[in-house]
Amino acid sequence: MEQTQSMVLAKWWQPAENNRVICTLCPRYCNIPEGKVGFCYVRRNVGGKLYTTAYGRPTGFAVDPIEKKPLNHFYPGTTILSFGTAGCNLGCKFCQNWTMSKARQDELNALYVTPEEVVRLAQKYNTPSIAFTYNDPIIFGEYVMDISEIAKQVGIHTVMVTNGYIDKEARVEVFKDIDAANVDLKAFSEDFYYRLTNGHLQPVLDTLVWLKKETNVWIEITNLIIPRENDDPDEIGRMCDWILENLGDSVPLHFTAFHPDFKMLDHPPTPYATLRMAREIAIKKGLKYVYVGNVHDPEGQTTFCPNCGHALIKRDWYNIPEIHLKDGKCPYCGYEIAGRWE
Repeated sequence: MEQTQSMVLAKWWQPAENNRVICTLCPRYCNIPEGKVGFCYVRRNVGGKLYTTAYGRPTGFAVDPIEKKPLNHFYPGTTILSFGTAGCNLGCKFCQNWTMSKARQDELNALYVTPEEVVRLAQKYNTPSIAFTYNDPIIFGEYVMDISEIAKQVGIHTVMVTNGYIDKEARVEVFKDIDAANVDLKAFSEDFYYRLTNGHLQPVLDTLVWLKKETNVWIEITNLIIPRENDDPDEIGRMCDWILENLGDSVPLHFTAFHPDFKMLDHPPTPYATLRMAREIAIKKGLKYVYVGNVHDPEGQTTFCPNCGHALIKRDWYNIPEIHLKDGKCPYCGYEIAGRWE
């Protein structure tokens, strides 16, 4: 792998005129002049070649409950080794990890950690999974690929917590060995994406459909509800209709609470009643597994059997006092619960 000054040659790019390069990792297709970086800050044109400065440069590690990702149907009650890098390929004005996602690599006290060392760290702390999270892992796709390939060889799962904003060819390689993903569907409105994320809705929808229909990746969806921006009941209903039609009724959907941050300090926190309203809409539409997050709501965080209604996985924040599953099925009626179980 070609390296220069702690940078690694990127995989997804093509040369352009005047010694520029076009990054083909995400739908931005940044046209980057010599010596400059793309929108994400971590992909740099050096001498007419594109390099990534994020490879091997995590900003720190944490051992989390897997429910924090959030993943409720992927080995519940287990731990996961989490890390991210600097940079992001969206520009969300409401970003809740903006100190990392809006930072350049040299602004953070990043470590140097090889893919092998990441996997050994997961083994050391007995975490059955590794999460690429905090900022968006799409922008360090080369690092993701190498870690997930090694992890797969030793039986460790890998998880993408992502905005889903990735090119259709690059995603085939990045997700090749990934086991699960939580995808942020930030709104069901192109206007929202354009104004508040500096991106577009359709590529995210395309990624979700591809993950569901063309891969074995377990997917869950998170929708952060922001007052006055994406909390309209009609929009929430249309989003649920789209999920049902394109992904099916068994993809878990998490409605989570916004708190004022970054460039949206003028918006109030999400009222609890709004989250409950959204969950009720989704359930009435026919989605089987709907949750609320960033608030204390044991009922809204519990997994119920869609057939007989029994509580199967009870949650209290990230604590799981009870799991009632038998070989992935409801022990009361035998209904098969969608997910990945021990």
